[in-house]
Amino acid sequence: MKRKQDWINDMRHTFPNNWVNDIYHMHNKFGVHEWFEANKDNKDLMASYLQFRLDMCREELDETCEAAMACDPEEVVDGLIDLCVFAIGTLDVFGVDAKKAWNAVYEANVAKQPGVKPGRPNPFGLPDLLKPEGWTAPTHEGNHGDLSNAL
Repeated sequence: MKRKQDWINDMRHTFPNNWVNDIYHMHNKFGVHEWFEANKDNKDLMASYLQFRLDMCREELDETCEAAMACDPEEVVDGLIDLCVFAIGTLDVFGVDAKKAWNAVYEANVAKQPGVKPGRPNPFGLPDLLKPEGWTAPTHEGNHGDLSNAL
């Protein structure tokens, strides 16, 4: 008979993590949602908070690039995940439905066709994603959460 922890570990490998839910629960644990709700009508504070989170995304990206230049795979992985945490976390805290936004962008991207984009070097031989005639860009209308409180 399997131990409960073994079963839980098996389930985590069988079903992929849900990063959006993980971030939501982490924000609840650390009081981020509570803080946001108490302060979301303070436009100056929200603008500063959004800028802070975007700055953290930039910092994580910079650190990841530095790690790649230093040939440090551990820090590349860590930096890429930290970038995801801040990006998904920003959507979460501002009340944007990240799953809905993801699906809109994903559907638009898979509707593209493989090809070669003229004028752009492509040293890897992988296809560019080209917008076919009639392609529609994703829209996030109605899914901006409380971002207007910061913009």
